[in-house]
Amino acid sequence: MENKCKLGIMQPYFFPYLGYFQLINAVDKYVVYDDVNFIKGGRINRNLILVGGEAKQINLLLKGASPNKHINEIELLHDSIAESKTLKTIEMNYSKAPYYDSAFPIIEKIFVNPEKNLGIYLFDSIKTLCGFMNINTEIILSSSVNKDNSLKAEEKVYEICRLMNAKEYYNSIGGQKLYDRNEFSKRNIKLYFLKLNDSFEYMQFGGKFIPNLSIIDVMMFNSVEMIQQLLTQYTLL
Repeated sequence: MENKCKLGIMQPYFFPYLGYFQLINAVDKYVVYDDVNFIKGGRINRNLILVGGEAKQINLLLKGASPNKHINEIELLHDSIAESKTLKTIEMNYSKAPYYDSAFPIIEKIFVNPEKNLGIYLFDSIKTLCGFMNINTEIILSSSVNKDNSLKAEEKVYEICRLMNAKEYYNSIGGQKLYDRNEFSKRNIKLYFLKLNDSFEYMQFGGKFIPNLSIIDVMMFNSVEMIQQLLTQYTLL
């Protein structure tokens, strides 16, 4: 029998914030949930970076995006002009950041990935970012798991937990309204919610700290060793 594990499951996001990677780093296995419905206006295809001292949005162009489609059913619209413009925005606003030289090539590598399937593209990007930050968690694509796809919502999560032999399930703090400890307990699984510490911040360009930005911002202002420390700045509830 496979060893019991700590498990996390989340939708893939576009250059997610630090808390997303804290969750990956905290578990043994992490399932990228690509076969659930796309959420319009969320972080699946957009995020925030620092532009002129303010949080500004960058995004991926999508073809036929709809909340009636799964993430892995949506096509990425590769537009070289738009991608170059976004990379130029990142370059202009972070070129004087202390770790720009090590961070920017990783960001550029992700942008130029020709993959058109949104789920796979984001899966690849998350693995690339984890590699950069020395996060060694096993990362699995949900659509590759042989599960009962007729199950809905929490039942599908319980099914994945069973298949992965989970003893503990970690979710971001936003999942408190979705998941019930008693339901997990019935299945001999401990449920935890991971919350980024309120005191979390780092030096940006010397002005007021702007929170809730993409991991791009973290990479620009922190060495890999510093990021490793930031990955531990959370509370389990």
